[in-house]
Amino acid sequence: MFKKGNLGKKIRLMLLTAMLGMAGVLTSVVAMPTVTVWADEKEAEEDVEEISTYCVNLKTKNKPDKYTSKKLDDILSAAVSHIRASGGESDDYIDRIKAQMDAVMTGASGEKTESYLFLADNFEIPTANYGEEVTIVLPVINYSSARLEEVVINPNMGKLVTDEWPFEIQNSGYTQVIKAIPPYDPAKDIVDLRQDLVYTFKVREDVQTGYYPVNFDVLYTRNNATVTGKITTYVNIVGKPEYGKKGQNKPEEDDEEKFVPQPRIIVTGFETSPTEIFAGDTFTVYIHVKNTSNNMPVKNVLFDMQAAVEGSDKTNTYSAFLPTSGSSSVYMDSIAPGGEKDIVIEMTAKADLAQKPYVLEVKMKYDYDKVANVSDTASVSIPIKQESKFDSSTPEVAPASIPVGSQSNIMFSIYNTGKTTLYNVQVKYKDDSLEGGEVFIGNLTSGSTGNVDSMVTGVTPNDSGTITAVISYEDEAGNVVETEKEINLSVYEESFDDMAWEDPGMMEGMDQEEKKGLPVVAMIGIGGGAALLLIALIVVLVKVSKKKKAKKQLEEDLSYIDEE
Repeated sequence: MFKKGNLGKKIRLMLLTAMLGMAGVLTSVVAMPTVTVWADEKEAEEDVEEISTYCVNLKTKNKPDKYTSKKLDDILSAAVSHIRASGGESDDYIDRIKAQMDAVMTGASGEKTESYLFLADNFEIPTANYGEEVTIVLPVINYSSARLEEVVINPNMGKLVTDEWPFEIQNSGYTQVIKAIPPYDPAKDIVDLRQDLVYTFKVREDVQTGYYPVNFDVLYTRNNATVTGKITTYVNIVGKPEYGKKGQNKPEEDDEEKFVPQPRIIVTGFETSPTEIFAGDTFTVYIHVKNTSNNMPVKNVLFDMQAAVEGSDKTNTYSAFLPTSGSSSVYMDSIAPGGEKDIVIEMTAKADLAQKPYVLEVKMKYDYDKVANVSDTASVSIPIKQESKFDSSTPEVAPASIPVGSQSNIMFSIYNTGKTTLYNVQVKYKDDSLEGGEVFIGNLTSGSTGNVDSMVTGVTPNDSGTITAVISYEDEAGNVVETEKEINLSVYEESFDDMAWEDPGMMEGMDQEEKKGLPVVAMIGIGGGAALLLIALIVVLVKVSKKKKAKKQLEEDLSYIDEE
C-alpha cells in the first residue's frame, strides 16, 4: 500500500526503471536496490518531519507540564527509530502515533480521580417518586497525602433525558467548585475530613422504577498537575406502574412525541499563563470546551467571556478582568460530535482587586440540526493574588540610653498598606544586649494600624548604639514574612569608681553627712524620683568617704612607722 503523498514518487520511480530497461541500459537488477534505498530514506525523513511537527504543535498549543512533555518525547523518539529502520511507514501508522500523542495530552498527568477522591459511606441512597424533587449529597473525601485544589464537580449529563438519566434538565449548568480539600489525616474524624456538595433534581414523569447511577465529572489540581476523572453515586427511583421496571421496554410512543436529544457544550477545564496572577497583571486563559453529543455537531458557536462586576460609579460598572483586544467574544465554525476545542483569550486583571478567586462566566450560543440560537452558560474560577505590604512609624524610645539592668520603653505603629490581611503580626528584638519586649498584635486587615508598646531591659552594653526589631507576619498562603527595623537605643555599663569630682567642696563635711545618714533625706520634701536620685548620690558619696578614710588611715600608719 502506497503512502499518501509519496504515490507520485513511486510511480515516477517505476517509469524510470521501465524506461532504462527498454533502452538496454539496465542490464541487471543489481542497481535497483540502490535507487529504492535512496527513495525510502527520503520518504522516512518526510514521515519523521510530519510527526515531529505534530508533536511540537501539541506542546505549543497545550503547554503541558514536564511529565506530559516527556511522555510525548518518548512516543516521538520510538516512532522516529521505527520509521528510519523501516524506511518509511503507512498513513495508518502515522495516524496511530498522532492518536497516541493526543491520548497523552487528554490524560494530562496520567492520574485517575478514583485514586484520591471518594464518597463517604455514611450517607444513605435517597429514594424519590416520579415528578418529585430529590436531594443528592456528595460527601467527598480526599484520601491522598497531597492537597487538592480548585476541585470542579459537574454532573455528567452526556446522555441527557434517556433511561440512564432519570431527571429533568431545569438549569443551564450544575457545576460546583471546592477551592481546596486538605490531605487525608487518619487521626481526624471522617466527618471533619469530608466536604459535602448538595444537588437537587426533579425526577421525570416517565421514568422507570429502579436504581440509577448518577455520574459526576471531576477536575482538580494536585501537585501542580491537572487531574480528571469521575465519581458515582446512586438514587432509588419509583416510577409510574405503567412504565414498568428499569430494563423493561416502555410503551410505544408516537414518533412526533419522541425526544430529540440536544447537544450541549460543557467546559472541561482551564489553565492560565502565568499560573499565578497578581492584581494588575495581563494573563492568557485557555478554556477547554467539549461537544457532549456523540452523533450531532454544533455550528456557528459564539463564546462570550464576562468577568464578575467588582466596582461601579454613577454611570459605569467595572469588571474584574478586561480583554486586552477590546472584545470578549470568540467564534468557532463548528465542533464535531464528541470534539474538544480551546478558547484562548488575553485579559488584564484590575489593579485594585482583593486576593480571592473571581468568576469568569462563559456564555455560549450555537446552532444544531434545525435548531438555532441555543444558549448555555458555564463558568470558571480564576484566583487573583495581591502583594502584602506594610509600613511603620518612627519609634519613640524613652530613655534612648540606659545602663545595664535598666529598662526602656519603645513605641511605634505598623500600618497595613496592602490589599490583603496580615496574619499573626508580632514584634521581637534580635539583640544580645536586650531581653524581653516581645509584642503580639494579631491580624491586621487592609488599611488598619497596629501599635507596638514594649519594655526592654538592658543586659549587656552595645557599642553600636542601635538595636534590631524583627517585624513578622503570615500572608494569605501561610508563608512567614520577616522584616528588620533598626532602632536607636544605647546600653552602657554604669561605673561609680571612675567618677571625677572637680569641686573639692563637695567632699567637705562628708564625715558629718555620713553620720546623719538617710534620716536627712527622709526629711526632705521631694518627689519619689528625686528621692531615688538623691539616694544614689549618697551611695556615691559614702564610697568616696570610705576611700578618704582609708587613705587617711594609711598615712597615719606610715607616719607611725617613720617615728619607730
